[in-house]
Amino acid sequence: MTDRPDRRDSDGPPPADRADTADTADTADTADTATVGVRHGMFGVRGTGDTSGFGGLVRPVDMPGGTRPPGEGDDRARDDGARDDDTGDDDEVVATLTAALASRGGPTFDEAVENVVVHRGQLTLHVRRRHLPTVALTLRDDPALRFEMSLGVSGVHYPDAAGHELHVVYPLQSITHNRRLLLEVSAPDSDPHIPSLTRIYPTTDWHERETYDFFGIHFDGHPSLTRIQMPDDWEGHPQRKDYPLGGIPVQYKGATIPPPDQRRAYS
Repeated sequence: MTDRPDRRDSDGPPPADRADTADTADTADTADTATVGVRHGMFGVRGTGDTSGFGGLVRPVDMPGGTRPPGEGDDRARDDGARDDDTGDDDEVVATLTAALASRGGPTFDEAVENVVVHRGQLTLHVRRRHLPTVALTLRDDPALRFEMSLGVSGVHYPDAAGHELHVVYPLQSITHNRRLLLEVSAPDSDPHIPSLTRIYPTTDWHERETYDFFGIHFDGHPSLTRIQMPDDWEGHPQRKDYPLGGIPVQYKGATIPPPDQRRAYS
C-alpha cells in the first residue's frame, strides 16, 4: 500500500486500466437492453400522491438482452464487463441442455428457450411457458445438469411490456455440480396462466400460491392454488403495479391518519 499518487498498489492495475475496465462494464451493461417502462418516483401507484419525497425521480426500467447466445465460446465477455472461467461453465450448461432436449425427442432448445442472458454473472434462461415443465424436468434429471433444488418462486409485473406483463422466475440450484441458474417465463395480462412445477419441484407448492396471491398468476396443474397470505375474500393482487394504493384508518390518541390520497405530496 502507498499514499503516493505517482505509485500504485502492486496487486492492482494502473488507474488508466481501471478506467478502461469501468468504461467497458458500463458499455456492456447497457448493450442489447429493452426498455419495458419508465418509473416515476419510488413507491405507490402512478398518479397517486407522493409521500416519499422522491417524486421527482425518473428512470427507465430495462431488461437485459441476450448478450450471450449459445456457442459463443469461453472468452466472450459477460455483459457486466468481467471475464472469468465461469463464462465457459455457462456455455457448458447451455450446450448440455441443448443436447439433452434433443435426446428426449420433444421440443428442441431453440423451440423451448426464447433467450439466454448472463447479467451480473447470473445465467438466465427465458423459457416459452408451454415448454417450462419439459425444460425443468431435463434440468433436474440429466446427470450432467442435476439442478435438484428450486429455491423459490418470484413474480414480477411489467405493465408496459405488452404481451409479457407478468413474469415468473424460478432460481434453481445444482448441489451436485455447485451451479445456479434462473428459469424465467412470462405471460400476458389477458392470459395469466403458467404451468405449475409442483410435480417436478414439490418445494414450489407454497411459493406458487404466494405468487398467485400477490400477482394473480394462475399455475395450471397446482394441487391447491388458493391464497396463502391475504384473506380468502381479498379483492385483487396487491403486488401488481396497477393495484390501487390504500390503507386502513388508525386512530392514535385522538389523531387520525389521513387517507393516502390526502397525505402531503412532495412533488
